[in-house]
Amino acid sequence: MKNSLMALSSMIMLGGTASAQKVAFEEYNLDNGMHVILHNDASAPVVITSVMYHVGSKDENPERTGFAHFFEHLLFEGTANIKRGEWFKIVTSNGGINNANTSDDRTYYYEVFPSNNLELGLWMESERLMHPVINQIGVDTQNEVVKEEKRLRVDNQPYGSLIAEVKKNMFVNHPYRWATIGSMEHLDASKLEEFQAFNKKFYVPNNAVLVVAGDLNDIAKTKEWVQKYFGAIPRGADIDRKTFVEAPITQTIRATYQDPNIQKPMVVASYRTPSMKTRDARVLDMISTILSDGKSSRLYKKIVEDKKMALQIGAFSYSQEDYGMYILYGMPQGDNTSEAIVKEIDEEIVKIQNELLSDNEMQKLKNKYENNYVNGNANVEGIAENLASYYLLYGDINLINTEIEMYRSITAQEIRDVAKKYLNPNQRLILDYVPSKDKAQN
Repeated sequence: MKNSLMALSSMIMLGGTASAQKVAFEEYNLDNGMHVILHNDASAPVVITSVMYHVGSKDENPERTGFAHFFEHLLFEGTANIKRGEWFKIVTSNGGINNANTSDDRTYYYEVFPSNNLELGLWMESERLMHPVINQIGVDTQNEVVKEEKRLRVDNQPYGSLIAEVKKNMFVNHPYRWATIGSMEHLDASKLEEFQAFNKKFYVPNNAVLVVAGDLNDIAKTKEWVQKYFGAIPRGADIDRKTFVEAPITQTIRATYQDPNIQKPMVVASYRTPSMKTRDARVLDMISTILSDGKSSRLYKKIVEDKKMALQIGAFSYSQEDYGMYILYGMPQGDNTSEAIVKEIDEEIVKIQNELLSDNEMQKLKNKYENNYVNGNANVEGIAENLASYYLLYGDINLINTEIEMYRSITAQEIRDVAKKYLNPNQRLILDYVPSKDKAQN
Protein backbone atom coordinates (compact mmCIF):
# COMPACT_ATOMS: atom_id res chain seq x y z
CA MET A 1 0.00 0.00 0.00
CA LYS A 2 2.87 2.39 0.77
CA ASN A 3 4.24 1.99 -2.75
CA SER A 4 0.81 2.46 -4.29
CA LEU A 5 0.26 5.65 -2.31
CA MET A 6 3.65 6.96 -3.43
CA ALA A 7 2.74 6.21 -7.01
CA LEU A 8 -0.59 7.96 -6.56
CA SER A 9 1.19 10.97 -5.09
CA SER A 10 3.52 11.08 -8.09
CA MET A 11 0.56 11.08 -10.46
CA ILE A 12 -0.97 13.97 -8.54
CA MET A 13 2.25 15.92 -8.94
CA LEU A 14 2.26 15.23 -12.65
CA GLY A 15 -1.41 16.01 -13.05
CA GLY A 16 -1.91 19.75 -13.45
CA THR A 17 1.67 20.72 -14.23
CA ALA A 18 0.84 21.41 -17.85
CA SER A 19 -2.09 23.65 -16.92
CA ALA A 20 -0.38 25.51 -14.07
CA GLN A 21 -0.43 28.79 -16.00
CA LYS A 22 -4.21 28.78 -16.47
CA VAL A 23 -6.73 26.96 -14.31
CA ALA A 24 -10.03 26.27 -16.07
CA PHE A 25 -13.08 25.64 -13.90
CA GLU A 26 -16.86 25.59 -13.89
CA GLU A 27 -18.97 26.71 -10.93
CA TYR A 28 -22.62 26.62 -10.01
CA ASN A 29 -24.96 26.47 -7.02
CA LEU A 30 -27.23 23.69 -5.83
CA ASP A 31 -30.72 24.63 -4.68
CA ASN A 32 -29.68 24.13 -1.05
CA GLY A 33 -26.99 26.82 -1.33
CA MET A 34 -23.93 24.60 -1.71
CA HIS A 35 -21.46 26.02 -4.20
CA VAL A 36 -19.88 23.52 -6.60
CA ILE A 37 -16.62 23.97 -8.51
CA LEU A 38 -15.43 21.51 -11.16
CA HIS A 39 -11.90 21.45 -12.54
CA ASN A 40 -11.16 18.88 -15.24
CA ASP A 41 -7.56 17.73 -15.75
CA ALA A 42 -7.08 14.45 -17.60
CA SER A 43 -3.28 14.42 -17.38
CA ALA A 44 -3.34 11.86 -14.54
CA PRO A 45 -6.01 9.29 -13.57
CA VAL A 46 -6.75 10.76 -10.15
CA VAL A 47 -9.60 12.82 -8.75
CA ILE A 48 -10.02 14.92 -5.62
CA THR A 49 -13.30 15.40 -3.82
CA SER A 50 -13.05 18.16 -1.25
CA VAL A 51 -15.36 20.26 0.87
CA MET A 52 -14.37 23.49 2.61
CA TYR A 53 -16.65 24.78 5.35
CA HIS A 54 -16.68 28.43 6.35
CA VAL A 55 -16.07 27.68 9.99
CA GLY A 56 -12.85 28.04 11.94
CA SER A 57 -11.71 28.81 15.45
CA LYS A 58 -12.93 32.42 15.13
CA ASP A 59 -16.53 31.11 15.04
CA GLU A 60 -16.31 29.52 18.47
CA ASN A 61 -17.81 30.51 21.79
CA PRO A 62 -14.96 32.05 23.86
CA GLU A 63 -15.87 29.56 26.60
CA ARG A 64 -15.76 26.63 24.18
CA THR A 65 -12.61 27.11 22.13
CA GLY A 66 -11.22 24.26 20.05
CA PHE A 67 -14.53 23.12 18.55
CA ALA A 68 -13.63 23.75 14.89
CA HIS A 69 -10.40 21.80 15.16
CA PHE A 70 -12.14 19.12 17.19
CA PHE A 71 -14.63 18.58 14.35
CA GLU A 72 -11.75 18.07 11.94
CA HIS A 73 -11.20 14.85 13.90
CA LEU A 74 -14.74 14.05 14.99
CA LEU A 75 -16.21 13.89 11.50
CA PHE A 76 -14.02 10.92 10.60
CA GLU A 77 -15.69 8.87 13.34
CA GLY A 78 -18.37 7.52 11.06
CA THR A 79 -21.82 8.16 9.62
CA ALA A 80 -25.19 6.45 9.48
CA ASN A 81 -23.88 4.37 6.57
CA ILE A 82 -20.15 4.18 7.39
CA LYS A 83 -19.51 2.25 10.56
CA ARG A 84 -17.24 3.64 13.23
CA GLY A 85 -13.61 2.95 12.35
CA GLU A 86 -14.39 2.15 8.71
CA TRP A 87 -13.73 5.53 7.07
CA PHE A 88 -9.99 5.14 6.58
CA LYS A 89 -10.35 1.47 5.66
CA ILE A 90 -12.70 2.36 2.82
CA VAL A 91 -10.34 5.05 1.52
CA THR A 92 -7.16 2.98 1.60
CA SER A 93 -8.78 -0.20 0.29
CA ASN A 94 -9.88 1.76 -2.77
CA GLY A 95 -6.42 3.16 -3.48
CA GLY A 96 -7.00 6.57 -1.92
CA ILE A 97 -5.66 8.97 0.65
CA ASN A 98 -7.49 11.58 2.71
CA ASN A 99 -6.92 14.33 5.21
CA ALA A 100 -8.33 17.49 6.78
CA ASN A 101 -7.06 20.72 8.28
CA THR A 102 -8.41 23.67 10.22
CA SER A 103 -7.50 27.35 10.44
CA ASP A 104 -8.93 30.35 12.21
CA ASP A 105 -11.27 30.87 9.24
CA ARG A 106 -12.21 27.51 7.66
CA THR A 107 -12.12 23.71 7.85
CA TYR A 108 -11.14 21.60 4.84
CA TYR A 109 -11.68 17.90 4.12
CA TYR A 110 -10.56 15.96 1.05
CA GLU A 111 -10.06 12.54 -0.52
CA VAL A 112 -7.78 11.63 -3.42
CA PHE A 113 -8.84 8.55 -5.37
CA PRO A 114 -8.07 6.91 -8.68
CA SER A 115 -10.54 8.56 -11.05
CA ASN A 116 -12.70 5.46 -11.33
CA ASN A 117 -13.66 6.02 -7.68
CA LEU A 118 -15.04 9.53 -8.15
CA GLU A 119 -18.55 8.48 -7.13
CA LEU A 120 -17.19 6.91 -3.95
CA GLY A 121 -15.48 10.14 -2.96
CA LEU A 122 -18.63 12.16 -3.54
CA TRP A 123 -20.71 9.71 -1.54
CA MET A 124 -18.30 9.80 1.40
CA GLU A 125 -18.23 13.59 1.60
CA SER A 126 -22.02 13.74 1.34
CA GLU A 127 -22.23 11.21 4.17
CA ARG A 128 -19.99 13.40 6.33
CA LEU A 129 -22.35 16.31 5.73
CA MET A 130 -25.74 14.58 5.77
CA HIS A 131 -25.43 11.65 8.16
CA PRO A 132 -22.63 12.24 10.71
CA VAL A 133 -22.83 10.22 13.90
CA ILE A 134 -21.99 12.51 16.78
CA ASN A 135 -22.26 10.50 19.96
CA GLN A 136 -20.52 10.33 23.31
CA ILE A 137 -18.13 7.52 22.40
CA GLY A 138 -16.86 9.50 19.39
CA VAL A 139 -16.48 12.69 21.42
CA ASP A 140 -14.60 10.88 24.19
CA THR A 141 -12.31 9.11 21.72
CA GLN A 142 -11.41 12.24 19.78
CA ASN A 143 -10.97 14.22 22.98
CA GLU A 144 -8.05 11.96 23.83
CA VAL A 145 -6.71 12.22 20.27
CA VAL A 146 -6.75 16.03 20.39
CA LYS A 147 -5.10 16.07 23.81
CA GLU A 148 -2.29 13.88 22.49
CA GLU A 149 -1.90 16.15 19.46
CA LYS A 150 -1.61 19.17 21.74
CA ARG A 151 1.00 17.41 23.86
CA LEU A 152 3.07 16.55 20.79
CA ARG A 153 2.70 19.74 18.76
CA VAL A 154 2.39 22.39 21.44
CA ASP A 155 3.10 21.39 25.03
CA ASN A 156 6.25 19.38 24.32
CA GLN A 157 7.35 21.04 21.09
CA PRO A 158 10.15 23.64 21.26
CA TYR A 159 8.67 27.06 20.41
CA GLY A 160 5.32 25.28 19.96
CA SER A 161 3.37 28.06 21.68
CA LEU A 162 4.95 30.93 19.75
CA ILE A 163 2.08 31.71 17.36
CA ALA A 164 -0.51 31.27 20.13
CA GLU A 165 1.36 33.70 22.37
CA VAL A 166 1.65 36.26 19.60
CA LYS A 167 -2.08 36.01 18.85
CA LYS A 168 -3.01 36.27 22.52
CA ASN A 169 -1.15 39.56 22.82
CA MET A 170 -2.06 41.03 19.43
CA PHE A 171 -5.85 40.69 19.65
CA VAL A 172 -8.16 41.94 22.37
CA ASN A 173 -11.67 41.65 20.88
CA HIS A 174 -11.28 39.37 17.89
CA PRO A 175 -11.52 35.56 18.28
CA TYR A 176 -8.12 35.30 16.60
CA ARG A 177 -6.82 35.84 20.13
CA TRP A 178 -7.04 32.13 20.99
CA ALA A 179 -5.18 29.17 19.52
CA THR A 180 -6.83 27.09 16.81
CA ILE A 181 -6.36 23.93 18.85
CA GLY A 182 -8.28 25.60 21.66
CA SER A 183 -8.53 24.82 25.34
CA MET A 184 -8.58 21.25 26.58
CA GLU A 185 -10.51 22.44 29.65
CA HIS A 186 -13.22 23.83 27.37
CA LEU A 187 -13.48 20.56 25.47
CA ASP A 188 -13.62 18.55 28.69
CA ALA A 189 -16.44 20.73 30.00
CA SER A 190 -18.53 20.54 26.82
CA LYS A 191 -21.69 18.48 26.68
CA LEU A 192 -22.65 16.24 23.75
CA GLU A 193 -25.50 18.59 22.90
CA GLU A 194 -23.02 21.43 22.35
CA PHE A 195 -21.10 19.43 19.76
CA GLN A 196 -24.32 18.48 18.02
CA ALA A 197 -25.46 22.12 17.97
CA PHE A 198 -22.13 23.24 16.48
CA ASN A 199 -22.50 20.68 13.72
CA LYS A 200 -26.08 21.70 13.00
CA LYS A 201 -25.13 25.38 12.77
CA PHE A 202 -21.99 25.27 10.64
CA TYR A 203 -21.95 21.95 8.76
CA VAL A 204 -24.67 22.84 6.30
CA PRO A 205 -24.51 22.99 2.49
CA ASN A 206 -25.04 26.76 2.33
CA ASN A 207 -21.87 27.20 4.42
CA ALA A 208 -19.68 25.05 2.18
CA VAL A 209 -18.04 24.75 -1.19
CA LEU A 210 -17.54 21.41 -2.93
CA VAL A 211 -14.56 21.15 -5.28
CA VAL A 212 -14.18 18.18 -7.61
CA ALA A 213 -10.89 18.26 -9.46
CA GLY A 214 -8.87 15.92 -11.64
CA ASP A 215 -9.70 13.39 -14.33
CA LEU A 216 -13.47 13.84 -14.31
CA ASN A 217 -13.86 12.05 -17.66
CA ASP A 218 -17.59 12.72 -18.00
CA ILE A 219 -18.65 16.16 -16.74
CA ALA A 220 -22.35 15.45 -17.21
CA LYS A 221 -22.06 12.30 -15.11
CA THR A 222 -20.08 14.20 -12.46
CA LYS A 223 -22.86 16.78 -12.19
CA GLU A 224 -25.42 14.00 -11.99
CA TRP A 225 -23.56 12.42 -9.07
CA VAL A 226 -23.13 15.78 -7.32
CA GLN A 227 -26.88 16.33 -7.52
CA LYS A 228 -27.60 12.76 -6.43
CA TYR A 229 -25.46 12.88 -3.30
CA PHE A 230 -25.60 16.54 -2.26
CA GLY A 231 -28.77 17.97 -3.81
CA ALA A 232 -31.14 16.42 -1.26
CA ILE A 233 -29.27 17.69 1.80
CA PRO A 234 -31.46 20.32 3.51
CA ARG A 235 -30.32 23.91 3.56
CA GLY A 236 -29.30 25.11 6.99
CA ALA A 237 -30.26 28.31 8.75
CA ASP A 238 -28.39 31.38 7.57
CA ILE A 239 -25.37 32.08 9.77
CA ASP A 240 -25.23 35.45 11.49
CA ARG A 241 -21.54 36.34 11.52
CA LYS A 242 -20.35 38.96 13.97
CA THR A 243 -17.77 41.58 13.08
CA PHE A 244 -14.95 42.14 15.54
CA VAL A 245 -12.94 45.35 15.30
CA GLU A 246 -9.58 45.87 16.94
CA ALA A 247 -8.45 49.33 17.99
CA PRO A 248 -5.17 50.38 16.36
CA ILE A 249 -1.99 49.58 18.24
CA THR A 250 -0.46 52.95 19.16
CA GLN A 251 2.35 51.95 21.51
CA THR A 252 4.64 48.97 21.80
CA ILE A 253 3.12 45.95 23.54
CA ARG A 254 5.68 44.05 25.60
CA ALA A 255 5.23 40.48 26.74
CA THR A 256 7.28 37.53 27.94
CA TYR A 257 6.58 33.83 27.64
CA GLN A 258 8.57 31.07 29.32
CA ASP A 259 8.83 27.83 27.34
CA PRO A 260 10.06 24.78 29.30
CA ASN A 261 11.05 23.03 26.06
CA ILE A 262 13.76 25.44 24.90
CA GLN A 263 17.28 26.40 25.89
CA LYS A 264 17.76 29.34 23.52
CA PRO A 265 15.68 32.51 23.77
CA MET A 266 13.91 34.02 20.79
CA VAL A 267 12.72 37.56 20.29
CA VAL A 268 9.59 38.22 18.23
CA ALA A 269 8.35 41.48 16.71
CA SER A 270 4.80 41.29 15.40
CA TYR A 271 2.68 43.90 13.64
CA ARG A 272 -1.09 43.69 13.10
CA THR A 273 -1.90 43.88 9.39
CA PRO A 274 -5.03 44.02 7.23
CA SER A 275 -7.07 41.18 5.76
CA MET A 276 -5.34 38.84 3.32
CA LYS A 277 -7.89 40.02 0.75
CA THR A 278 -6.31 43.47 0.56
CA ARG A 279 -3.62 44.67 -1.80
CA ASP A 280 -1.53 45.82 1.18
CA ALA A 281 -1.39 42.22 2.42
CA ARG A 282 0.23 41.16 -0.87
CA VAL A 283 2.75 43.99 -0.57
CA LEU A 284 3.61 42.82 2.94
CA ASP A 285 4.19 39.34 1.50
CA MET A 286 6.82 40.88 -0.77
CA ILE A 287 8.41 42.75 2.11
CA SER A 288 8.67 39.46 3.98
CA THR A 289 10.44 37.95 0.98
CA ILE A 290 12.91 40.85 0.80
CA LEU A 291 13.76 40.56 4.47
CA SER A 292 14.00 36.84 5.08
CA ASP A 293 13.39 34.56 2.11
CA GLY A 294 16.54 32.48 1.89
CA LYS A 295 20.21 33.05 2.58
CA SER A 296 20.41 35.96 0.15
CA SER A 297 17.75 37.91 2.06
CA ARG A 298 18.67 41.11 3.85
CA LEU A 299 18.19 39.93 7.42
CA TYR A 300 19.96 36.62 6.95
CA LYS A 301 22.98 38.11 5.20
CA LYS A 302 23.40 40.91 7.71
CA ILE A 303 22.49 39.35 11.06
CA VAL A 304 23.33 35.66 10.60
CA GLU A 305 26.01 35.55 7.93
CA ASP A 306 27.95 38.80 8.24
CA LYS A 307 27.60 39.87 11.88
CA LYS A 308 26.93 36.36 13.24
CA MET A 309 24.57 37.82 15.84
CA ALA A 310 21.83 35.22 15.51
CA LEU A 311 21.46 31.50 14.94
CA GLN A 312 18.20 32.08 13.06
CA ILE A 313 16.34 35.03 11.65
CA GLY A 314 13.08 35.21 9.77
CA ALA A 315 9.93 37.08 8.80
CA PHE A 316 6.58 35.97 7.46
CA SER A 317 3.03 37.19 6.94
CA TYR A 318 0.42 35.26 8.92
CA SER A 319 -2.53 36.15 6.71
CA GLN A 320 -6.15 35.59 7.69
CA GLU A 321 -9.61 36.54 6.48
CA ASP A 322 -10.21 39.48 8.86
CA TYR A 323 -6.77 40.56 10.04
CA GLY A 324 -3.23 39.36 9.63
CA MET A 325 0.05 39.52 11.49
CA TYR A 326 3.49 40.30 10.17
CA ILE A 327 5.92 38.38 12.36
CA LEU A 328 9.69 38.79 12.56
CA TYR A 329 11.81 36.62 14.83
CA GLY A 330 15.44 36.12 15.77
CA MET A 331 17.42 33.78 17.98
CA PRO A 332 20.42 35.63 19.52
CA GLN A 333 23.80 33.96 19.42
CA GLY A 334 26.60 34.23 21.98
CA ASP A 335 26.57 37.45 23.99
CA ASN A 336 24.18 39.21 21.64
CA THR A 337 20.91 40.33 23.19
CA SER A 338 17.35 40.32 21.95
CA GLU A 339 17.44 44.13 22.02
CA ALA A 340 20.43 44.11 19.69
CA ILE A 341 18.65 41.78 17.26
CA VAL A 342 15.56 44.02 17.22
CA LYS A 343 17.78 47.04 16.57
CA GLU A 344 19.32 45.34 13.52
CA ILE A 345 15.88 44.30 12.23
CA ASP A 346 14.59 47.85 12.67
CA GLU A 347 17.49 49.24 10.67
CA GLU A 348 16.57 47.05 7.71
CA ILE A 349 12.90 48.02 7.96
CA VAL A 350 13.86 51.71 7.99
CA LYS A 351 15.86 51.14 4.80
CA ILE A 352 12.79 49.67 3.11
CA GLN A 353 10.73 52.62 4.39
CA ASN A 354 13.13 55.17 2.95
CA GLU A 355 14.96 53.61 0.01
CA LEU A 356 13.29 52.37 -3.15
CA LEU A 357 14.20 48.89 -4.33
CA SER A 358 16.19 48.87 -7.56
CA ASP A 359 14.68 47.63 -10.80
CA ASN A 360 16.89 44.55 -10.52
CA GLU A 361 15.66 43.82 -6.98
CA MET A 362 12.05 44.26 -8.07
CA GLN A 363 12.50 41.90 -11.00
CA LYS A 364 14.12 39.27 -8.79
CA LEU A 365 11.25 39.63 -6.32
CA LYS A 366 8.58 39.24 -8.99
CA ASN A 367 10.38 36.22 -10.45
CA LYS A 368 10.01 34.50 -7.08
CA TYR A 369 6.29 35.17 -7.05
CA GLU A 370 5.93 33.88 -10.60
CA ASN A 371 7.62 30.69 -9.42
CA ASN A 372 5.41 30.50 -6.31
CA TYR A 373 2.33 30.89 -8.49
CA VAL A 374 3.35 28.07 -10.81
CA ASN A 375 4.24 25.80 -7.89
CA GLY A 376 0.97 26.59 -6.11
CA ASN A 377 -1.00 25.35 -9.11
CA ALA A 378 1.40 22.59 -10.10
CA ASN A 379 -0.74 19.71 -8.86
CA VAL A 380 -4.43 18.93 -8.71
CA GLU A 381 -4.46 18.78 -4.92
CA GLY A 382 -3.13 22.33 -4.65
CA ILE A 383 -5.53 23.58 -7.31
CA ALA A 384 -8.53 22.09 -5.48
CA GLU A 385 -7.67 23.81 -2.21
CA ASN A 386 -6.88 27.10 -3.96
CA LEU A 387 -10.22 27.05 -5.78
CA ALA A 388 -12.07 26.48 -2.51
CA SER A 389 -10.13 29.17 -0.65
CA TYR A 390 -10.47 31.85 -3.30
CA TYR A 391 -14.21 31.28 -3.47
CA LEU A 392 -14.98 30.89 0.24
CA LEU A 393 -12.51 33.29 1.86
CA TYR A 394 -11.61 35.83 -0.82
CA GLY A 395 -14.96 35.98 -2.59
CA ASP A 396 -13.30 35.81 -6.01
CA ILE A 397 -12.59 32.35 -7.37
CA ASN A 398 -10.85 33.70 -10.46
CA LEU A 399 -8.00 34.96 -8.27
CA ILE A 400 -6.51 31.53 -8.91
CA ASN A 401 -5.63 32.96 -12.32
CA THR A 402 -5.43 36.70 -11.68
CA GLU A 403 -3.79 37.17 -8.27
CA ILE A 404 -0.37 36.90 -9.88
CA GLU A 405 -1.22 40.04 -11.86
CA MET A 406 -1.60 41.90 -8.58
CA TYR A 407 1.89 40.83 -7.49
CA ARG A 408 3.28 41.77 -10.90
CA SER A 409 1.81 45.27 -10.62
CA ILE A 410 3.25 46.07 -7.17
CA THR A 411 5.75 48.91 -7.37
CA ALA A 412 8.83 49.85 -5.40
CA GLN A 413 6.95 52.93 -4.19
CA GLU A 414 4.16 50.75 -2.81
CA ILE A 415 6.64 48.59 -0.93
CA ARG A 416 8.13 51.70 0.65
CA ASP A 417 4.72 53.18 1.51
CA VAL A 418 3.25 49.99 2.98
CA ALA A 419 6.35 49.50 5.13
CA LYS A 420 5.86 53.04 6.44
CA LYS A 421 2.18 52.41 7.07
CA TYR A 422 2.39 49.18 9.08
CA LEU A 423 5.94 48.50 10.30
CA ASN A 424 6.55 51.10 12.98
CA PRO A 425 7.80 50.49 16.54
CA ASN A 426 4.67 51.98 18.16
CA GLN A 427 2.46 49.55 16.21
CA ARG A 428 3.87 46.24 17.35
CA LEU A 429 4.30 43.56 19.94
CA ILE A 430 7.75 42.68 21.25
CA LEU A 431 7.61 39.18 22.71
CA ASP A 432 10.56 37.75 24.61
CA TYR A 433 10.15 34.01 24.14
CA VAL A 434 12.56 32.57 26.70
CA PRO A 435 13.45 29.32 28.46
CA SER A 436 11.60 28.73 31.70
CA LYS A 437 13.52 29.74 34.80
CA ASP A 438 14.08 26.11 35.78
CA LYS A 439 15.44 25.33 32.30
CA ALA A 440 17.68 28.39 32.34
CA GLN A 441 19.22 27.33 35.66
CA ASN A 442 20.04 23.80 34.45
